[in-house]
Amino acid sequence: MSELFSYNFFNYALIAALFTSITCGIIGTYIVTKRIVFISGGITHTSFGGIGIGYFLGMNPLIGALIFSILSATGIEFLSRKTEVREDSAIAIFWSFGMAIGIIFIYLTPGYAPNLMSYLFGSILTVTAMELLLIIILSVLITAFFYLNYQRILYITFDPDFAKTRKIRVDLYNYVLIILVALTIVISIKIVGIILIMSLLTIPQSTSNLIFNDYRKIILSSITIGIIASFSGIGISYYFNIPSGATIIFTLVFIFILIKSVKWLWKKG
Repeated sequence: MSELFSYNFFNYALIAALFTSITCGIIGTYIVTKRIVFISGGITHTSFGGIGIGYFLGMNPLIGALIFSILSATGIEFLSRKTEVREDSAIAIFWSFGMAIGIIFIYLTPGYAPNLMSYLFGSILTVTAMELLLIIILSVLITAFFYLNYQRILYITFDPDFAKTRKIRVDLYNYVLIILVALTIVISIKIVGIILIMSLLTIPQSTSNLIFNDYRKIILSSITIGIIASFSGIGISYYFNIPSGATIIFTLVFIFILIKSVKWLWKKG
């Protein structure tokens, strides 16, 4: 297996897994703690509309997905806070609209869309140098943002009313954070796909929460779990010749069950 390190695609996959784990570890902790997993699912599936339009126009589908995800993220945030539309209804509207648009435009695209399955189920071994650069930039951006605004994000996450008394612009931060969620989802689509991305954003955090209650420790342990599962998943998928994205998620679930079982046995003992 050591000979694989001589191939750029394999090294790209490992680097992508590393920085995606960092990004999803940070953003996923915010999502789980804020209890907006359903919103993230809506953004994820809405991005399919951008992928369909991207194929139809002959441009990079990730660009279309990026635009669609940001618009849906801000749209859901606006409708749920500034209008009488309930949050779950707003999510359902954008979710179904994005999927419908994606299916329509893919159907209208001449020929066959050969890379569509990689966006649905992920294909980390086909990550390009440009996509890798985007993953690294996003990881650095999110890490810096959370580091510089850590205390404000804590207030906004756990007690937004108190945050307003501290003159923190809660609405502005909510929009920025939901856009970062959208960016994370789009950039991570190539790693594990639309169908599996929610697992990478929630399972490491749920696993970490079995051990820690401290926000900072949950972030760090989520990143660690994500890295372990991603590297292990890539290795296992190579050895058994199975899809890497699904294998990464399987490994995450295995780690969750393992820690949950150990914790249960510890309490019983």
